[in-house]
Amino acid sequence: MSTLIDAAPTRSRALSTTTPNPRPFRLVRHSLALAKRSLIKTWRTPEALIDVTLQPVLFLIIFVYIFGGAVAGSTHDYLQFLLPGILAQTIATGAIAIGVNLNTDIAKGIFDRFRSLPIPRSAPLVGAVLGDVVRYVIVTVSTLAIGYVMGFRIETDPFRAIAGCLLAVLFALCLSWLPVLVSMKVRTPGAVQGLMFALIMPLSFASNVFVGADTLPGWMQAFVDVNPMTHLVASVRGLFLGTPVGNHVWWTLAWCAGFVALFMPLALRAYRKKI
Repeated sequence: MSTLIDAAPTRSRALSTTTPNPRPFRLVRHSLALAKRSLIKTWRTPEALIDVTLQPVLFLIIFVYIFGGAVAGSTHDYLQFLLPGILAQTIATGAIAIGVNLNTDIAKGIFDRFRSLPIPRSAPLVGAVLGDVVRYVIVTVSTLAIGYVMGFRIETDPFRAIAGCLLAVLFALCLSWLPVLVSMKVRTPGAVQGLMFALIMPLSFASNVFVGADTLPGWMQAFVDVNPMTHLVASVRGLFLGTPVGNHVWWTLAWCAGFVALFMPLALRAYRKKI
């Protein structure tokens, strides 16, 4: 009897050592694994990158060569002014794809499989957002590449230029939690795309993307001054061209923090209810 009693703590200790305990970086590890899945999916369907490769090319060519002379009197001057704005607009609209893709995956039942796996419930969403970083890098590179072919030149140093690119990518990464939330609320991918365009387009056009904010009507400038796109574009222009930045970088970072603080918890809550 004493042998059995003495052996009981030994067995309990053995069971405790074989039971997996939660790890601080468990969510990060599983999220990165699912982000790799998103990258493989993108690699196998390169046509999904049309919106982040072809769209900035078309926007730059159309607006510079059709409207540049009328707006700025010089296509080159307008290209210098416009490219940071097109980068901000394209990288923001590029975030819509994550909502469409997530909604499609949910309809196909892929997230039902994730639910059966021993992973944190939020890992699929976090992994999808992290995997989209590649899309944002691609749109940044493609916009600058076509801009340089057309004659755009960065007028500051490489460190500020890289900082401008990283700020744009960070903005899109944080903003992407909004389409993630929308994808959890609506029923079809088309509804996600339509609703997100209805939200992003006013932010793009009622800003300093295409023209200076001081040329807009006074009643609109009140919205333009607090528009997150305005702060992002002014920040990128300053870092690319050396124009005054003021507090726009800090406002952009504040908007990024606000997007994550507001939309990420709501998206995760909606995901837990939906799945």
